[in-house]
Amino acid sequence: MINNRKFEHINILTSKNEIDKSSQYKYFDQIKLINRALPELDLSEIDTSIDFLGYKLSMPLIISSMTGGKGKIFTTINQNLAIAAAKTNVAFSVGSQRIMKYEPLANKSFDIKNITKNIPVISNLGAVQLNYELNLKDIEYFSDFINADGIYFHCNPLQEAIQLEGNTNFKNIISKISDISNNIKLPIILKEVGCGISTYDIELGLKNGIKYFDLSGSGGTSWSLVEYIRSSRNSKSQNQSLGYNFQDWGIPTLKALQDSKKYRNQALFIASGGIRNGIDIAKSIILGASLVGIAKPFLHAAQKSSEEVIELIQFLQKELKISMFLMGIKNLSELFGNESLILKNN
Repeated sequence: MINNRKFEHINILTSKNEIDKSSQYKYFDQIKLINRALPELDLSEIDTSIDFLGYKLSMPLIISSMTGGKGKIFTTINQNLAIAAAKTNVAFSVGSQRIMKYEPLANKSFDIKNITKNIPVISNLGAVQLNYELNLKDIEYFSDFINADGIYFHCNPLQEAIQLEGNTNFKNIISKISDISNNIKLPIILKEVGCGISTYDIELGLKNGIKYFDLSGSGGTSWSLVEYIRSSRNSKSQNQSLGYNFQDWGIPTLKALQDSKKYRNQALFIASGGIRNGIDIAKSIILGASLVGIAKPFLHAAQKSSEEVIELIQFLQKELKISMFLMGIKNLSELFGNESLILKNN
């Protein structure tokens, strides 16, 4: 059942443009940045490198979690993403590894550790599964299998609530994540899945020892709309209505970033959800994100070749460098949290 669902998700993500809200809302376009006619810099000297999880990355980018399962398509996607991440020196997060517990043949799609030795790799699991089937032994196995440098626990209550097979008992999840954190050496990253993390969640996470948050706001892929399309194919009319009605639910990424400002000295924030170009990356760093996560734009490319993924990453970096150049900013430390670069009353 899990593997079939993953096939359905990939099919919808690559064939239905309406699930991507970035072109509809364009939240990042609401922010305009200053322009320096005299930047007093050489574009070739702009430095986009950043330290993350003990590695020096070429730019503040995580190829966000997408997929994994039994079948050639999953192996092809993850292999191409891993190769591209390694060659361009950016971070890589695998898709949910829960399927490895039930389908041994799915392991092949996560067999990337010989490719990703020199970049940070992040394991990925659904937080709600701590109330159903996952335990510390499972998590250690999953993270060891890919030589993970960190673990994403993704929180997706909306998707679970409207999904045909959803698990909806989210009671005491944060205490269980905290227990895992206390018994494993890897850093834990709390992540939403396109609906945003509120200040209430940040404070709850901080109280339980979480120091990394992927805000994953609305404005990118709508997983509610993905589930709406899935349920329509399965003739489940009630779930169709739920998925459609909640398609715009959530905190936009920009708002989530702005709200997280007061916690910057206590945690590291990753921006994801609707980030589609290097200008969006620059705006995210200005608003306090240390890195950004991007998923869907890489999915089409990863089905073709690692070279296409590499080209996309390199283009994103070029856009980021030009954005910094045009603001007279030579490195990310000058960009981070520098809201003086935002045009007022634009």
